[in-house]
Amino acid sequence: VTTEDNSDPMCSSSNPIKLNFEDITSAAFKIKSGVICTPCMKSHLSEITGMDVFLKKDFVQYTGSFKERGACYALLMLPEEQKKKGVISASLGNHALALSYHGHRLKIPVTVVMPIVAPIMKIQSCRQQGANVVVQGKDMGEAKKIALQLSREQNLTYINGYDHPHIMAGQGTLGLEIAEQVNNIDAVVVPVGGGGLIAGMALAIKTLYPKAKIIGVESDRCASFSRALKAGKPVYTPIESTLADGLAVPMVGYNAFLTAAPLIDKMVVVKEEWIAVAILRLVELEKCVVEGAGAAGLAAILAGHLDELKGKRVVLPLCGGNIDTTVLGRCLDRGLACDGRLLKFTVTVSDRPGGIAELCKLMASIGVSIKDIMHERAWLQSDIFSVEVKVICETRDLQHSNILKETLHKHYKRVIFGEIPSPALLGGEESLNSINI
Repeated sequence: VTTEDNSDPMCSSSNPIKLNFEDITSAAFKIKSGVICTPCMKSHLSEITGMDVFLKKDFVQYTGSFKERGACYALLMLPEEQKKKGVISASLGNHALALSYHGHRLKIPVTVVMPIVAPIMKIQSCRQQGANVVVQGKDMGEAKKIALQLSREQNLTYINGYDHPHIMAGQGTLGLEIAEQVNNIDAVVVPVGGGGLIAGMALAIKTLYPKAKIIGVESDRCASFSRALKAGKPVYTPIESTLADGLAVPMVGYNAFLTAAPLIDKMVVVKEEWIAVAILRLVELEKCVVEGAGAAGLAAILAGHLDELKGKRVVLPLCGGNIDTTVLGRCLDRGLACDGRLLKFTVTVSDRPGGIAELCKLMASIGVSIKDIMHERAWLQSDIFSVEVKVICETRDLQHSNILKETLHKHYKRVIFGEIPSPALLGGEESLNSINI
């Protein structure tokens, strides 16, 4: 992995580049005309979290993510000659989309190498923006090697999506906007993948609000920044598939690590279930459709990792909204199940006429809605006049679920409820996985 990173001259392990505040202010001035200054509003989530929560809605950018800030600035800073030749990058989606869009806008040729696991929707969108899309490599590591090779062969400038200094400076403009829009910030909770966003934002916010806490959040499926902090340098971390696919970077950037590490106050690792619940909360309470990576900050709060921020003013950057529609459906279902609002149970009822009707009537009487029902005769261990019924149903909340459980146990001998997939049934979990720095 090191050799592959070393071959990118702007991101070298032996000579990392540290970002300056002036780089961010310069980026903010240059990208004004190409990037939206997004709203940052107080959230309905303030009541359920016990904090003053402000949401920075960067998923309303034209391509649906904050990546436009860095991409726009990196393209504007190219020497004239390179603007004619063009740029290349490897990306799973958001960075590729941002480069394709701004490249098209600025008439700079863009090639993006996307691994075969990249979402089809994002591959199509890049092609629509006029980019040359190469779908190769089984993961980001392989796609990056292919892109670096092509960059040498075709004399294209390689732009790393999270570690190029201009990319980090561009992402830092998100921090500048937050500092202008919210006064007396106590903490900013930033999702962390390759580290470019937290590096730029931490520098911008700490320069303007030295007392504000910067908290990084990762999924437990790809905790590469936490591992880098323990090792004192970026290290390769095997990653598993995650809802927060935008954070799935196996090794954080050298420049990003050098810039961000001294400025981060705490790193938190969250379980996937909490990311699903956070996506559900944002849809229900804020009408915001956000991808897993964008919901990671809220997930950390809901999981009880950041209880020290209760009563404080906290900003959550919702940094991306490019979630696959099918994945969104699964997330909402999983979130409802974690909430105890989607239940699965098996009950043995009489197979005589009206046996199932009686069960349905009983559930209707307490206001529970059936989503799916299936009955099973052949594999039953009990008597021949019984039938096993599997039911998936919806309840209002946990209390309602408990009423259903009591009612069923009262009327039927054999009722088995499916496990609720939440780590701690939304009572918050102790932050065993956090490191204070």
